[in-house]
Amino acid sequence: MAGKVPSLGFGLMRLPEVDGNIDMDTVCSMVDLFMEKGFTYFDTAYVYHGGKSESVIKEALVGRYPRESYTVATKLPAWAMQSEADRDRILDEQLERAGLEYFDYYLLHSLEDGGNYNTYEKFDCFNWAMEKKAEGKIKRFGFSYHGTPELLVKVLDLHPEVEFVQIQLNYADWDNAIVHSGKLYEILRERNIPIIVMEPVKGGTLAQVDDDILEIFKEARPDKSAASWAMRFVGSLDGIDVILSGMSNKEQVMDNLDTFTNFEPLSDSERQVIDRVTKKMLAVPLIQCTSCRYCCDGCPSNIKIPDVFSAVNTLRKFPTDGRPHFFYGGLTSDSGKASDCIGCGQCEAVCPQHLPIIELMKEAAEKLDNRQ
Repeated sequence: MAGKVPSLGFGLMRLPEVDGNIDMDTVCSMVDLFMEKGFTYFDTAYVYHGGKSESVIKEALVGRYPRESYTVATKLPAWAMQSEADRDRILDEQLERAGLEYFDYYLLHSLEDGGNYNTYEKFDCFNWAMEKKAEGKIKRFGFSYHGTPELLVKVLDLHPEVEFVQIQLNYADWDNAIVHSGKLYEILRERNIPIIVMEPVKGGTLAQVDDDILEIFKEARPDKSAASWAMRFVGSLDGIDVILSGMSNKEQVMDNLDTFTNFEPLSDSERQVIDRVTKKMLAVPLIQCTSCRYCCDGCPSNIKIPDVFSAVNTLRKFPTDGRPHFFYGGLTSDSGKASDCIGCGQCEAVCPQHLPIIELMKEAAEKLDNRQ
């Protein structure tokens, strides 16, 4: 059972809209409900809602509540920087947008293998963040993470100044070969680094479950939503500081408040319910690749076949999940795409699992390249 109960955080990425514009009246009422129950953490970013999310902070929060009554987190995006000068330009713009003199939490956005991480190092963003802390513009510094366990260890070894890390964590992604929720969690716990959780309901996937899954939950707790089970799974883990929810309407706010007010950690029997749901949810035919990588060395199109299969497997389980597409985009930035397969058969000749790789590459191309 967990020790300290984590807090609920209000994610400002999926706000309600009317005719393409953020519905500020509804947002303000959602913020009021959230604050009335004693929750104070708001998470935004430079790029959310086409750059409008940080301005919502000013209108819905800063202009209506005392500064000491809430905390705000935002993020520096690697893809919006072309030089070191962009670091200050973006931060100053963010402070102006939000109407704040400082951010309580400041993150490097979506640190992952390849371009994003390289950009943050190229422009010395870690040391820069420490300078901004000394100036009082940042109170706590960390990063949101979408990379491999190996890179996370490397970054934490290089940058002991990091005060917290935000990761995607939910019961469905615990063993996901792309998201690595369980492995990332274990690395951070070993180092006693505070964890902020994003995607606890996997972009809504674990809130809007199939009827057969919902029935399992309702048998155990007829009065509780599927989303509450996902939230309680994460909240029952040790070392979690804040669990973010990208709430889009009042009903989601009220359901989350019901879960986090007088929070109940999962019982042993409820953990078994989660196990049943996970097994049922993930019980789809998967590509039985063991990642021996024998197929990679002689591939004339330089396709990282096992990694492509990891993305396909995730999409087989969760067809609407966007993460495999981001993963695949990064993967193919320096290697071949599935559609580059020429059907030579070299890979099939050396595959110990005797997989029909040529046909599977066609599936991968259909699922992944058509979205690029």
